[in-house]
Amino acid sequence: MNNTLASAPLQAARPGTCVGRASRRRYSLAALRSIIVTWREQTRFRWELKRMSKDNPHLIDDIGLTRRQVEEEIAKLPFWQR
Repeated sequence: MNNTLASAPLQAARPGTCVGRASRRRYSLAALRSIIVTWREQTRFRWELKRMSKDNPHLIDDIGLTRRQVEEEIAKLPFWQR
């Protein structure tokens, strides 16, 4: 009975066990979530930039962008959203 209990923590500490794989999986999921959040922020910025360029083009100068820079950013939106 003592041998069984003593071997369980050692098995969990080995690099090839589930504990090692689960921690790597969490890291990759966290990285994936971070990438998705960044994509959403960029898309939201481009949508707002597109709306601003149509409604209030004078505000583009206020944020320090040229018309060409705005057009380049808007062009990065998927074709069905332009």
